[in-house]
Amino acid sequence: MKKLQLHNRTYSKVLQMHYLGVALVLMVFCLPSPTSSCTEQEKDSLLRFLAELSQDGGLSASWRNGTDCCKWEGVACRQDRTVSHVLLPSKGLKGHISRSLGALTGLQHLDLSENLLSGGLPRELLSSGSIVFLDVSLNQLNGTLRQLPSSPPARPLQLQVLNISSNLFAGQFPSAIWKAMENLMALNASNNNFIGRVPAQFCNSSPSLTVLDLCFNKFSGSIPPGLGDCSKLRELKAGHNNLSGTLPDELFNATSLEYLSLENNDLHGVLDTANMVSLRNLVTLDLGGNRFSGKIPDYIGLFKRLEELHLNNNNMSGQLPYALSNCTNLITVDLKRNRLSGELTNVNFSNLPKLKTLDLDSNNLSGTVPESIYSCSNLTALRLSTNNLHGQLSSRIGNLKHLSFLSLGKNNFTNITNALQILKSSKNLSTLFIGHNFRGEILSQDETIDGFENLQVLDIQGCQFSGRIPVWISRAA
Repeated sequence: MKKLQLHNRTYSKVLQMHYLGVALVLMVFCLPSPTSSCTEQEKDSLLRFLAELSQDGGLSASWRNGTDCCKWEGVACRQDRTVSHVLLPSKGLKGHISRSLGALTGLQHLDLSENLLSGGLPRELLSSGSIVFLDVSLNQLNGTLRQLPSSPPARPLQLQVLNISSNLFAGQFPSAIWKAMENLMALNASNNNFIGRVPAQFCNSSPSLTVLDLCFNKFSGSIPPGLGDCSKLRELKAGHNNLSGTLPDELFNATSLEYLSLENNDLHGVLDTANMVSLRNLVTLDLGGNRFSGKIPDYIGLFKRLEELHLNNNNMSGQLPYALSNCTNLITVDLKRNRLSGELTNVNFSNLPKLKTLDLDSNNLSGTVPESIYSCSNLTALRLSTNNLHGQLSSRIGNLKHLSFLSLGKNNFTNITNALQILKSSKNLSTLFIGHNFRGEILSQDETIDGFENLQVLDIQGCQFSGRIPVWISRAA
């Protein structure tokens, strides 16, 4: 039986950056002219790139047989016959990226993503005075990012979007690279092996920086306070690194932040700081898998745009704040594996109509399941296991028409017969964990208990039922 995953946060394709429409703009403002043809110098640069490929994805048929490289597959030119676009994503290209592409003086958009390219990233591309969009993500590129020449470039670097994610790059970020990129708006360096500290001068040199994704690397040290100078920063993602220390107060000066993801590091401290209130534009707050402690602050209710809240796997304590009821756009709440206590009735879940995932597993919550939870008609995953909840399941759980994952194990629920009669109407339920409840009760032989046609996982271990195994279980299997 296939087990339903409650929440999948793997980065199978780390190209989901909100580039503010930059890519679309670049795609349409430089269309090739039907009368243009590239110069011999441009043609030679492209052919040298082709020659360094051990596997060209069939480009030879177009590139070697045609004399006009403006008509070659994946190539577009301007009216002045200079190559403006080289777009070759997902072509199965194998080999090295030739530095000859840096000789294309009018090249603005270079996309070599999702291929099998290896070796280093030529310095000529990073120091190009024309490239605006550079995407080499999802390849096998390795080595370090090479320092740019110490002398200033002949003309300011135009690079706005740099995506080097999902490669094998290592080493530290050379400071000279970022100091030269005055126009940089989006940087995705996730899924590599970069080490050292996160550069502190990103926004001093690139005041327009909007997206910074450093997830899944080996960065260490503290979060640089200088990131608070990024007045236009909307996405800061540095999860799955070795970052330590507390969140610097200066970070909360970046009031345009919409996505703050620092999960799975070694950060600590309390979140109940007045300065954090300024991040009212947050859509996603992910601080899971750290060592944060203290209460979930009441100011959380001021984050009206918040859709995802992940504070899982920390040392958070206290009760769920009523202010959480004011976050009416919440879709995902993940607070599992903390030390939260008190009753769930503190939150009015009926104010959260968009909620799809609620995970409160492994806390110290007590009381009964509040009726307001059953107003969340869009819930697909509900996990309340490993707490001190008690009582019987409400018939209103039938309102959760989309519920596919339900975990109530390791609590003190009673009346298994009533529970099964209610749950059988949950047509989409595929995973049901109710073990270590209903202790010592008789497992019902009631033939009217049927349904569960989509059930793939059923956990009733630890219930110490008496009686025979009912027929309906074998039908569900």
